[in-house]
Amino acid sequence: MVRALAKEEAFTTSIKTRASVARSFAVGLMAFLTVVDLFAAQALLPSLVTHYQVSPSAMSLAVNACTLGMAIAGLAVALFSKRLDKRLAVVFSLALLALPTALVAFAPDLAIFAGLRIVQGMLMVTAFSLTLAHLGESYSAETGAGIFAAYITGNVASNLIGRLISATVLDHAGLAAAFYAFAGLNILGSLLAYIVISKTPPMSVSGGAVQTMQDWTQHFRNRELRAAFGIGFCILYAFIGTFTFVNFVLVQPPLSVSMTQLGFIYFVFLPSIITTPFAGRAARTLGVRPSLWLSFAVAGAGLPMLLAESLSIVLTGMVLVAVGTFFAQALATGFVNRAAKTNRSAASGIYLAAYFLGGLAGTAILGQIFDRAGWGAAVARIGMVIALAAALAFRLDRPEMAST
Repeated sequence: MVRALAKEEAFTTSIKTRASVARSFAVGLMAFLTVVDLFAAQALLPSLVTHYQVSPSAMSLAVNACTLGMAIAGLAVALFSKRLDKRLAVVFSLALLALPTALVAFAPDLAIFAGLRIVQGMLMVTAFSLTLAHLGESYSAETGAGIFAAYITGNVASNLIGRLISATVLDHAGLAAAFYAFAGLNILGSLLAYIVISKTPPMSVSGGAVQTMQDWTQHFRNRELRAAFGIGFCILYAFIGTFTFVNFVLVQPPLSVSMTQLGFIYFVFLPSIITTPFAGRAARTLGVRPSLWLSFAVAGAGLPMLLAESLSIVLTGMVLVAVGTFFAQALATGFVNRAAKTNRSAASGIYLAAYFLGGLAGTAILGQIFDRAGWGAAVARIGMVIALAAALAFRLDRPEMAST
């Protein structure tokens, strides 16, 4: 009898584990298909510079202009998310995203290219933030930490696989074909969202705009949330600053990496795919603040290696920066969802707006530094921003958050 009960319990546990793995995989795949357009274009930067005959800083700003659209849409979602059917909005956003993605292939000049990237960013972050809000509303705090980590892991995978796809398609079929490929992935993302996200009718909103502004005020009065918003800004500033301009360093002497090799170099993101899912466990066992400090220490340790003339050392530095920043992103995203006392959708939207504004600032400011003072000065500025993020983590001082 006891043996039969033990077998039944083991079978039930096995079923639950398989369901949890399947759920995490589906959530991660959705994240991959949602933001694959964001970073994949960075692998095309050297070719885009040649195509449009512009400076690296101008092309980088145009490619990363999607972060401006993401910041704008993040705030809009924070305002109106309660009034939306989340599944319908995510599915519609991803399906519509295929249009500007395909049109980028025809952009005749840099201004139109940048404009289409902004539209891409608005649609991407609408799907991204509404999915985060849905996950926050659908899972407990304990389960949610792992789910958020799975979603950010899909984000990491988009950096690796997206760049590999873009570099490979570019090498064999040209620039336009790369953007067509991603338009197809956008459509796949909308189909998966329809399957994965359960129907969520709009919430009844008492107080309307007044209540929304009260929620926003409460979020900004929350010391920990303010710090988390600042940390998000710093994380993408450092990440985009590193992985945008390192492309130009890699293809120039003394490293002289070819475009095909450049695509495979982005296997530096593979360790991040392995480590990021453990962010939820780290938050529960060590606490958010120590885990963030560890993440920033890892990322900071990689920065000096980016200045080496040895490809293997530079790649090691890229691995450390990627592992540190993605782990920190998973921690910060989950923390915001747990720390928000009301209207988690608004808190997530504000966080994402700050996060993507950091990416835009990183591109614009570091582009000027890179053009005028070189890669070493840009890396030094990235180090300062990571140090600022570590200082902001001091404000995340609620020990109970580690156990939620």
